[in-house]
Amino acid sequence: MTRFLQLFSVFVLVILLVLIRYFEDQLFYDPYLIFFKNDYLYIDSPRRETLRLVLSTTLRFTLNTIISLGIIWVLFKDWGAVKFSAVLYGVAYVLLMILFLYFVVNPRQEDYYLFFNVRRFLIQPIILLILIPAFYYQRLQVKV
Repeated sequence: MTRFLQLFSVFVLVILLVLIRYFEDQLFYDPYLIFFKNDYLYIDSPRRETLRLVLSTTLRFTLNTIISLGIIWVLFKDWGAVKFSAVLYGVAYVLLMILFLYFVVNPRQEDYYLFFNVRRFLIQPIILLILIPAFYYQRLQVKV
């Protein structure tokens, strides 16, 4: 793959991540989008349909994961890195979803900030932002 094609592929995949974020209101059910845009520390948790929220969050996490794994493959051309990332995403999903469900079912104002951050890891490709420098650093260490 030429350098131009590699950069163009990463650009297209990043645009897909941006589009997911841009159209989040239309694509996904998430009453917490508006809740966390407001002064959430002083208001009650919104009404929600828990199953629909979990399915929507799962869909969003899955889309972000697939695109993120594509970015990792294009950048590093290493199936080991992709497999490791897939396992990491799977473990992260299970652990974060357990916490997410706890906060959805037991909304307490003192937990809103922690809930906000757990939710952020589920709906945004933050794990990708951690993995890219880690794999790059590992690649540099192997070359030395």
